Parts: sequence; structure tokens; C-alpha cells
Amino acid sequence: MLAAKLLLWVLCLIPAALLVWRAATDGLGANPIEFITLRTGYWAITLLVLTLAVTPVRRITGWNRVIQLRRPLGLFAFFYATLHFLTYIALDRFFEFGDIGSDILERPYITVGFTAYLLLVPLAVTSTKSWIRRLGRRWTYLHWLIYVSAGLAVLHFYWKRASKADVAEPLMYLGFLLLMLLVRVFFLLRRRRRSARPATGQAGVVAEGTSQFGGQPTP
Repeated sequence: MLAAKLLLWVLCLIPAALLVWRAATDGLGANPIEFITLRTGYWAITLLVLTLAVTPVRRITGWNRVIQLRRPLGLFAFFYATLHFLTYIALDRFFEFGDIGSDILERPYITVGFTAYLLLVPLAVTSTKSWIRRLGRRWTYLHWLIYVSAGLAVLHFYWKRASKADVAEPLMYLGFLLLMLLVRVFFLLRRRRRSARPATGQAGVVAEGTSQFGGQPTP
């Protein structure tokens, strides 16, 4: 699994390295700020939906160790979202916080994009093992916010592209996001049905769906 993690790090850093190389070789095009904004936003949302795909892949394939890739994927999504946000406030708006505040309040696609980013902040902060232990079951509920953040990010992307009548890619991300959510809900409902199965009613007979050694659901 270490090799898979190293490969993931390399693959996730390639887009950032390409941006640096393009900047150093004057390869960012006629509008460098727009190019950087688009590329960092693209990789942020791509890695975000890939993060959401980890748990469904684990449940469908039974490959439990893939869960170890979820945290680095999520943190890289936050990394590119941060670059996207910093590009906007530093290169596009030159730290004119009055203009930035007006944009957030008056331009809906920026409002939802900013909200999506804010929701990622506590998820990134609480992704460590110490925070998982500290929050307990609340950590799981908190991290369901990733679906809200991803949904807002897709809406941000859609509104940005709608002005150019080019919404095919945002709709593709929306379809993938809905599919991941449906898979999660399916397995959640199935697990609840299994845990709610009644006992057979016969003394000494173990309830269906539980182990005879410890009372845990059978695989």
C-alpha cells in the first residue's frame, strides 16, 4: 500500500508541477490568471469527487485497504481548492478585500464556491487520527459535509460555465456525485435492514445476520 500512496502523491502533484513549469516557461497563455484559476479549480473538484468514490469502491470491490487513499485524496483536493481561492484573492483581486466581499455577497457562483471552500476547512483540519479519536462518532457526521461541499463546488462550476453555454462537464460531475451518493445511501440502508432483522423467536437460536461469537453482523 505504501507504493500506492507514493504513486498517488506523485500523480496529485503533477498538475501543480505543470503549472509551475508553464509559469516559468511563459506557457500560461494570453490570460495567465484565468488559466491558473481554471486548472486549480478543475483539479480541486476532480480530486474531491475521487475522494467520494473511495468508500463506494471499497464496498463494491471488498478492497478494504483502498480506504487508506481517501485522506490524501481529500487533502490534495483541499490543497488545489486553496490554490484556487488564493489565485482569486491574490492574483485576480490583489487582496482588495472590499471587492472580494462584494463579489461573495453579490455574485452567486462566487458565493457558493466560497461556501464550498469554507466547508472543506474543518474537514481538512479534523482528518488526523487524533481528531478522529477526539470526535468519535461525531467525526463521521461532520465528514458527511463533504457531499454538501462537493455539491456546492459543482454548482459553482456549473454557473461559471453557464455563461459560456458549456455545461457538459459540470453536469458530468453532478451525475458522478449523485451516483456516489446513491451508492452510499444504498449500503447504509442495507446495513440498517440487516441490523433490524428480528430474531427467529425460538429460544437458543441466534438472530439472523449476527455472529454466534460476539454479536457482530456477519459479513
